[in-house]
Amino acid sequence: MAKKTEDIKLDIPVKKKSKGKKALKVIGSVLAVIVLLVAVAAVVSAVGNKANYTLSRSFAKVEYDTQLVPEKDKDGDWCFTTDKDFKVLQLTDVHLGGGFMSLSKDSSALNAVATIVTTEKPDLVIVTGDVAYPVPFQAGTFNNKVGARMFAQLMDTLGVYWTLGFGNHDTEAYSYFNRAAISEFYETSGYRYCLFRSGPDNVDGYGNQVIKILDSKGNITQALFVFDSHSYTDGDYFGIQWKYDNIHPNQVEWYKNRVNNLTEENGGKLVKSLAFFHIPLVEFEDAWNEFKENGYQDTGDVKYKFGMIGETGKAIYCGIGEDELFETMLELGSTKAIFCGHDHFNNTTVNYKGIDLSYGYSIDYLAYIGINKKGSQRGATVIDLAPDGSYEINKYNLYSDNRYELPAGFADNIAMQFENVTYQYVEEK
Repeated sequence: MAKKTEDIKLDIPVKKKSKGKKALKVIGSVLAVIVLLVAVAAVVSAVGNKANYTLSRSFAKVEYDTQLVPEKDKDGDWCFTTDKDFKVLQLTDVHLGGGFMSLSKDSSALNAVATIVTTEKPDLVIVTGDVAYPVPFQAGTFNNKVGARMFAQLMDTLGVYWTLGFGNHDTEAYSYFNRAAISEFYETSGYRYCLFRSGPDNVDGYGNQVIKILDSKGNITQALFVFDSHSYTDGDYFGIQWKYDNIHPNQVEWYKNRVNNLTEENGGKLVKSLAFFHIPLVEFEDAWNEFKENGYQDTGDVKYKFGMIGETGKAIYCGIGEDELFETMLELGSTKAIFCGHDHFNNTTVNYKGIDLSYGYSIDYLAYIGINKKGSQRGATVIDLAPDGSYEINKYNLYSDNRYELPAGFADNIAMQFENVTYQYVEEK
């Protein structure tokens, strides 16, 4: 007799899902979320950067009564010719991130630069490093060419001649583009007002260059030396130990040879010069320590002029080694002032053994945590060069000197939100 259908039991094994497949499914989901986030970040960056590129092209051209136009000489150096005063504007640490996390801060930096340059109407802008800041956990990108392009476009729009010396952040170890590639970008991208030159191949670094100021008789009234002060050293590839490099020996030799050659070119009359680079020499630290240890009073070697040391910790983050640049400057007697950046809250000028050591005001809205809400360190340094080779240094704050007319709503109305900074000089004097 056939069994009833309901009595038949089929012993079909149930296939259990393996742990491996579950793990793969989780990993796949995670990867999908990451890909989605990257895609969203890329879209936000593209849209935001496009808006900032538009902003960089939106400013009016700076109006000059008569703008000096440089020409290259037989040495390949850019030369300005004038019998009047010549104005150099030092900017430093602009820190354009160029990623989805830095868009509003980048627009603030562009506004600040445009405001300062338009007001000052300089004959030449020299940036002492860190135009770009491609640090991914703050900027949201590894692409250091975005910030470089944004700044170059801004300066072309303003119609003001400029050059730069590289900082440690312009080309990080993890950046898309190295110094050679960024140097080539500045030199070959067709920016009319960019005077940057990569410099001699047999000298370390990129951007070692000289710009000459001549009078109508062809005499060199001032030579402006720009150096690559390099980046990190001693295995500190990502800069997390603050081990900064120094000016290299062959750069010092290049400087010495150029001073001697320029003096010969100048009919045997010692050429007067100024130097610009990013990372301060160890002499910046030596001078400040001597001043501090003397109760913040001048010494035989140190003469305080103006400004504050606002960095905490070590206070002055110079190269960790030694170099002979300062000693060579003393020996030759040509260079009377050094201008650097790097330490954003420092803006002192002190004279050390006859040479002015000068920190520039920074622009930075991004690199230091919370610095976009601060204002006392932000501004510019103006160096007025006289036809006799003398010079005058003036520093102007972006907000408090009533010198700059800020755009409406500038930097989310933080312009007048001055913090009560306790500077080391004020605190300990």
